[in-house]
Amino acid sequence: MTHKTFREAYGTLAQHAQTLREQQEPNIDNLLDIVTESVAAYKVCQTRIDAVEKALEKALSSAKHEDTGAAAQE
Repeated sequence: MTHKTFREAYGTLAQHAQTLREQQEPNIDNLLDIVTESVAAYKVCQTRIDAVEKALEKALSSAKHEDTGAAAQE
């Protein structure tokens, strides 16, 4: 399963976590698939989070420089 959005990837992680919590006995046959899908989903989520953090830092930095420039002109 290829995840395209954060929401899809996060949903996969939540679903797998729920599955693992509810198991009385570990289902070893499905464990490899769960781990593989979870790692892929985690990477998608982490990439999206990193991108948002960078965008926020850039936006806040730009806003700070604009505020500094406006204060200097006064």
